[in-house]
Amino acid sequence: MADRPYNVLFLCTGNTARSVLAEGILRKDGAGRFNAFSAGSQPKGMVNPFALKVLGSFDYPTDGFRSKSWDEFAGPDAPVMDFIVTVCDSAAGEACPVWPGHPASAHWGIEDPAAVQGLYIEKERAFVQAFKFLKNRISAFLVLPVASLDQIALTHRLQEIGRLEGATPATVLPFDRRQA
Repeated sequence: MADRPYNVLFLCTGNTARSVLAEGILRKDGAGRFNAFSAGSQPKGMVNPFALKVLGSFDYPTDGFRSKSWDEFAGPDAPVMDFIVTVCDSAAGEACPVWPGHPASAHWGIEDPAAVQGLYIEKERAFVQAFKFLKNRISAFLVLPVASLDQIALTHRLQEIGRLEGATPATVLPFDRRQA
């Protein structure tokens, strides 16, 4: 696929929580092999403080994150993405920009921890759970023999990873049924 680190873009609607968590995890765990990015279709303009708190509590980077539009990654000056992963069901259903280079893509739906109402501890628990589900998926992604898989096999393996524990109902449907 690439003779450089692979570029991975995690997408969510607001780019405040799940996509930021995924970027932080891959930034550390895939350092040297992968460049991690995140963006949103309708960015809220700020990162959820719980996302940064949970990343920090697991000794992951908390610096340099900002809520940004996926348009930043669709322009001619943007890095070419090798992988596009949606982490929320809303973003998965939206019309995405045309990504240069035909990256492999998949949907790894995780419930939105930012939507949890209640006590501080309940909100934090939701972010910890989202972190753990994303960490498991990214760990599975990191052991894939990316260079030896063709595009179809790679896409299939990415979709399988998205069905791991914690997947939203839309994720576990067969891929072609979601397209119907």
